[in-house]
Amino acid sequence: MATHNATIERKETGATLKLAIGSEELNIVLTDDNPNEVKSVFNKLLIHLKNDEIDFNLTDDKEDLYFHICKEYITQLNAELKSTFIELNDNGLLNDL
Repeated sequence: MATHNATIERKETGATLKLAIGSEELNIVLTDDNPNEVKSVFNKLLIHLKNDEIDFNLTDDKEDLYFHICKEYITQLNAELKSTFIELNDNGLLNDL
């Protein structure tokens, strides 16, 4: 299982949860309601998940509302990724390494 970093980028215009997988960075804007962008991130995560089990670790030095929201988000995301990886494996849908 590969553990990847998740960070929060805070700007005056909003906040973004950044999920780093190797050189690729997937962004979930926390202050915008755009379900298509979130679906796009999850589709990219699914592609990576077919290669290896994924886990994220939130690293942030500020304990504000965004931190607590993202901490819970990452906890649930990791559980969902684990469950999906098991289903992909059970159904023979993982890429051969």
